[in-house]
Amino acid sequence: MATTHVLPKLVGQRIKRREDPRLIQGRGTYVDDVKIVGMQHIAFKRSDIAHGRIRRLDVSVAKALEGVEAVFTGAQLAELIRPMPIGTPFPSPTHRAIAVDVVRYVGEAVAVVVARDRYVARDAVDAIVVEYEPLPAVVDLERAMTGQPAVIHADFPNNIALPQIASGTGVDASGKADDTKIDQAFAAADVVISQRMVNQRLVPNAMEPRGVVAHYEPGKGSLTMWSSTQNPHILRSMVAGMLGLGESQVRAIAPEVGGGFGAKINIYAEEYVAAAVSKALGLPVKWIEERTEAFVATTHGRDILGYVDLAATKDGKVLGLKLRLIADIGAYNMLLTAAIPTLTMLMANATYDIPAIRATLVEVFTNKTPTDAYRGAGRPEATYFVERAMDMLAAELRIDPAEVRRRNFIPSDKFPYATQMGAVYDSGDYEKALDVALAAAGWEALKAERDAARKQGRLVGLGLSMYVEVCGVGPSASLPTGGWEHAQVTVERDGRITAATGASPHGQGNETTFAQMLADQFGVPLEHVTILHGDTAVVKQGIGTFGSRSQAVGGTALVMAGARVKAKMAKFAGPLLEAHEADLVFENGIISVKGLPTSGKSFKDVASYAYVPVPLPEGLEPGLSEEAFFEPKNNTYPFGCHISMVEVDRQTGEPRLLKLVAVDDAGTLINPLIVEGQIHGGLAQGIGQALIEEAVYDEQGQLLTGSFMDYAMPRATDFPRFELQAMVTPTPVNPLGAKGVGEAGTLGSTPCLVAATVDALREFGVKHIDMSLRPEKLWRIIQGGRA
Repeated sequence: MATTHVLPKLVGQRIKRREDPRLIQGRGTYVDDVKIVGMQHIAFKRSDIAHGRIRRLDVSVAKALEGVEAVFTGAQLAELIRPMPIGTPFPSPTHRAIAVDVVRYVGEAVAVVVARDRYVARDAVDAIVVEYEPLPAVVDLERAMTGQPAVIHADFPNNIALPQIASGTGVDASGKADDTKIDQAFAAADVVISQRMVNQRLVPNAMEPRGVVAHYEPGKGSLTMWSSTQNPHILRSMVAGMLGLGESQVRAIAPEVGGGFGAKINIYAEEYVAAAVSKALGLPVKWIEERTEAFVATTHGRDILGYVDLAATKDGKVLGLKLRLIADIGAYNMLLTAAIPTLTMLMANATYDIPAIRATLVEVFTNKTPTDAYRGAGRPEATYFVERAMDMLAAELRIDPAEVRRRNFIPSDKFPYATQMGAVYDSGDYEKALDVALAAAGWEALKAERDAARKQGRLVGLGLSMYVEVCGVGPSASLPTGGWEHAQVTVERDGRITAATGASPHGQGNETTFAQMLADQFGVPLEHVTILHGDTAVVKQGIGTFGSRSQAVGGTALVMAGARVKAKMAKFAGPLLEAHEADLVFENGIISVKGLPTSGKSFKDVASYAYVPVPLPEGLEPGLSEEAFFEPKNNTYPFGCHISMVEVDRQTGEPRLLKLVAVDDAGTLINPLIVEGQIHGGLAQGIGQALIEEAVYDEQGQLLTGSFMDYAMPRATDFPRFELQAMVTPTPVNPLGAKGVGEAGTLGSTPCLVAATVDALREFGVKHIDMSLRPEKLWRIIQGGRA
């Protein structure tokens, strides 16, 4: 059979996302689009104080409203739902899905209403009367560590959620520390940089707030859930455990998910409550989060205080680093809350060959919304603390910040590199990334442009930052749910390919990149490949999408399964072509004998034989479907360099980003267009943190930035045109060589912009400014300098 054209190779091509047409035309299905006959709507009565005892909870008026099906209090739901579990081995206080006797943050739920529509449910919530005995609000992080002004959980003295742990040089497996080497490093230093730095609290604010539909069918004894989640299989497992059901009785579906940014990894109280209420009433129920709820009920990100000490010689060689971390984790441990700050410790080595490093961490409860993963999850904090210290060292020694970094890089011939913090960097060439970025930005010309602007009286500065992050999160030893990923690939009877993946995308473009890989692997058109995900009834097993792992781990599982199907397909094609399977070629949708392209059989021909195998070849089973689990032996460690130019308005203090160059090495790139989109998104969130985003609480524990009227979000007009360049240093950890890139933009951008702003204000004696770089803050610095 002759072919009329040759299919191009697709891996590495800039192919537009297949997902986008249905999304931009409004044809996607989100949780709120799910409608079931008889469906009820639920709404939550939430605490409006940060800390207090519930003295009276009157739901009688709410229950009496027409259209109200039921009202549940915390005490009632405690009989239906077990205490909420966490995914870390650290100690944790009892956490009920609905507060029973004490509320510990504004937004904590105290009752839930079930009604015929969301409007009646909201009216009923407003009719619930709650009387509290106010308790002191614990808001200040460092004061909280002394147990003042109150202890939030009786079993955790001084509000210490996690007593100090240490890692790095001289720390053994038990956590016992020998300070000899770190003390020697600081004793030998010519200069020591010390700075208190704040990595402020952020609100994730995905475009689509959270939502859940739960439908328990008593006749079947089965529960189906639709949730805006990043990991439907984990949702299934945890809901089943909480309700005492078997996993086979629970089906979890993640339809279209309008962004997650880590905040939708967590399994929330609302999901457990919806499942329990549906089971108790035998009715389908829906809850869709309002934006005002999202500000207080969805986990926050960051909020780590760092005391950084850097020891160096007079020529800029770093001898030692001390990093004392204090994390404000809010009122409770959520799924991964306690683990996130430990990633800041893990990545304290950054891109540098530092002889001695010591990091310590204490986690503290406060009367705020709990924290958990937010794009970057612990790694941006490490990058920020170390990179700011390197900038301060460069300024102190009057050495070019690029040169200080160059003198301290881990050499490219030292990989794999075991860090002082316990990570093993897989591959890297940090000096090359720096050189590529300097050339792309025109570093020397930028310095001249900055200096010329200053002569005109303008406040212009340059910033540079390196980063390395842990991605492709995979080894099961590091994840409570397992670190593998699963895939199944099937060649259908018509010769087309269907693949099911345990990765659950929410903007990553996996329907496109995974199809590109399989299309190349089998030599078929892209449109002949369908990618299924996000439904535990369709995808047998899975872990989910977080930690920039979907390509490195999920993609590898996919090609492993594809290879197995392809091998079996060759065994069926061999008899049809009267050839040995090793002599067959898969190209252009045809399987042919090598060197004899006109001898081929179509995929449909071979698939038809595989499903109706008469005669059945010896040693084969009918059908063309195989699965694979991939467990990586290590994480991956992408890296890069970012350079920025910032101007601060001398009259108003407003910072303006003039230029941003980003060089990122994510290993092998399946689709450069999607990679650039991921980097753009990360940059937007990193720049937002640096310039304008911040969750601010008052002394009573009220969130002052609880709406978009007060919580600023970056807009397209806040950005210049990003100048991106890609490096490719493949990882040996997986056969694709892919590392992951979804969070990279958040790492390099924040220290880069702060460095540029500090440089712009250097004439005022500024050495460091904590984020966010609000105009009012910078204006005060300028006015203080004038005075």
